[in-house]
Amino acid sequence: MERFDILVAGGGTAGLCAAAALGGLGLRVLCVDPAPGDGPDGPEADLRTTAILSPARRLLEEAGLWEALAPHVAPLTVMRIVEAGRGAPLARDFAASDLGQEGFGWNVPNRALKRVLGERLAAAPTVAARRGVGFRSRLAGTEEVVVGLSDGTEVAARLLLGADGRESAVRRACGIGVRTTRYGQKALVFAVTHGAPHGGVSTEVHARGGPFTLVPLPDHEGRPCSAVVWMTEGAEALRLSALPGDAFAEAVNARSAGAMGPLAPVGPRQVWPIVTQVADRLTARRTALMAEAAHVVPPIGAQGLNMSLADLRALLDLCRERPGAIGEDGWLSAYARARGPDIRLRAAGIDALNRASIAGAAPLVAMRGLGLRALHGVGPVRQALMRLGLGLGR
Repeated sequence: MERFDILVAGGGTAGLCAAAALGGLGLRVLCVDPAPGDGPDGPEADLRTTAILSPARRLLEEAGLWEALAPHVAPLTVMRIVEAGRGAPLARDFAASDLGQEGFGWNVPNRALKRVLGERLAAAPTVAARRGVGFRSRLAGTEEVVVGLSDGTEVAARLLLGADGRESAVRRACGIGVRTTRYGQKALVFAVTHGAPHGGVSTEVHARGGPFTLVPLPDHEGRPCSAVVWMTEGAEALRLSALPGDAFAEAVNARSAGAMGPLAPVGPRQVWPIVTQVADRLTARRTALMAEAAHVVPPIGAQGLNMSLADLRALLDLCRERPGAIGEDGWLSAYARARGPDIRLRAAGIDALNRASIAGAAPLVAMRGLGLRALHGVGPVRQALMRLGLGLGR
């Protein structure tokens, strides 16, 4: 039976980051994923983008991953919030320079991120990756966990790391429940070009149904380009995604409130469900959960992957500080203490922001606009909220 220090179940972005970073510590790591290895640009390519915030960038730099990602990123220097629920749109800018930061983050297409991570794993001497092979079962003892895989083989590891998504098979095998909040929303994801450069500005336009977010991308065929995440009622998202090109462009421009001038949709469209989901606990014997196996939040404030990389940061710190205890009960308890409170705080905060964004009643829209004015107008409050969103602490 093959033996590893860590078995990572899940070959999405978070699982690949974990395998690459943990392997960079010299640990023997196996990453398995049931999805076929057709590559990040295959027919089921993820069209979403991810905003890498400053703490996450530092982690990727330490893991030796940032240099390869740099050609694919677009900087985010300003977060612009637009209230367009009724009347003339109200816009307020939250600038990274207020915190003395170069930028809030850097936006990167998920497929570029996965390609870079895949190339890194292929070159890592202590990391093995198996596509088309998934987690099936676990038998956890005091010294190791024996993991059954879908190809009929078994491997042993000191730690099983569940990074296998919101429907995590690892989480189910551990008997860990989840608390799920559904909003009746879906996110419509696509890209647009526009006449004026985005200037590093990420724009969230709030109206009934959820935010319409434009996030900077590198130019597309010589024109400024942004990724769009349009959150709205589920049935409406499906209707919009099926519109012909001209009708879809008209709907996009009507919803954007002119925030970036005329928009021209380019490329395909994808629809993703919106939920908040938090695991009842983060650990079981010789097992830890991270990323969407542990927490799922709506795509507001760029918290999704950045929360996942905060999980990875805690795991890396523990691996460095207590390498001989990886996967032991006390080690796992330290991980749960490090991540549990922050996960619950951010999930509750994003849930509240999403509910406020959904609000369509006139009094609630008016309160949302007043809240935006107040938060922006009080400098210390504005800066404290920005620091919290960036994961910079107080």
